[in-house]
Amino acid sequence: MTGTMITLTGVHKMFGGTAAVCDLTTEIPAGSFTALLGPSGCGKSTTLAMIGGLQQPDVGDILFNDRSQLAVPAERRPVGLVFQKPLLFPHLNVEQNVAFGLRMRRLNRVKTRQQVAAMLERVQLGPLAKRRVGELSGGQEQRVALARALVLEPQVLLLDEPFSQLDAGLRAEMRSLVRDLHNESQLTTLFVTHDQAEAVEVADSIALMLGGRLAGQGTPEMFFTAPPSLAAARFFGVTNEIPGTVRAGLFTACNIALHRTTTLPDGPAILVIRPETIVLNDPGANDDLLDGVAIAARFAGTHLAVDVELTGGVALTVHAASHTPVRWGTPITIAIPRATGVVLAAA
Repeated sequence: MTGTMITLTGVHKMFGGTAAVCDLTTEIPAGSFTALLGPSGCGKSTTLAMIGGLQQPDVGDILFNDRSQLAVPAERRPVGLVFQKPLLFPHLNVEQNVAFGLRMRRLNRVKTRQQVAAMLERVQLGPLAKRRVGELSGGQEQRVALARALVLEPQVLLLDEPFSQLDAGLRAEMRSLVRDLHNESQLTTLFVTHDQAEAVEVADSIALMLGGRLAGQGTPEMFFTAPPSLAAARFFGVTNEIPGTVRAGLFTACNIALHRTTTLPDGPAILVIRPETIVLNDPGANDDLLDGVAIAARFAGTHLAVDVELTGGVALTVHAASHTPVRWGTPITIAIPRATGVVLAAA
């Protein structure tokens, strides 16, 4: 499937005197797995609700395959919805919960049983078909909710932080399941999450929302290697910000010998460098070498987080191998590859 499945143009939503979503314009490609990412209160769940027809925008339009959905009620939109809470019917068993939508469509009983059985196998719940939902674990309940949404064969699957209430192990298991189901069906999937690691793990594309606005959209790799703004870089965990100035296409850092070319206009700027790209005491031929003092080191499981104060007063964090010997207060040399780092506007 190719082309654009979902288009939002100038979408704006107010609650009282507060703007939840501001002038949101974006496209979601057909068959893509897109994470709608952002902190709590940024408007991502409101956006999902408007796409699903549960809320209406005050301004703007929402289109599926170039057709406006504003006049289409939620129950007639080709979407499947899964929320934080499974919202299962407690008086029905697993099989009956999954079959509910098909029965509302008056599908005959034989076909309903066949489709429900096939879907329960896909979500690995076949042996639990007759079990009451009150006897299920949290992960099993969300599998039922997924099956109930997918059995209706929607064109779009909308997931609103469906795993946020599960423990870490179950979240990882459910992310893998959702990704596998997406690959099998090639549904257009929109996944709301506040967890950037989760978004990077499951999504082909990320739409980052900050303060009700779209702050950038692209591949997970783009947000790590070329974030579109300082706010986006901070959200994705860039801990190293080196202030400086741009003059005639050259960024010069304050107090340290570090330069980068840039297309930014003249003025204050920030060079952001991810801590895992910096090397301790092992320079390459195309690295900038900077001297400093190790002022702290913290074991972080997969790596050692080393805080370095450079000559000139700039502080950086370096992610080194967990077995790296580092003594606090000792001189240290760091190597920053010249191909790394992004110069962003200070504002």
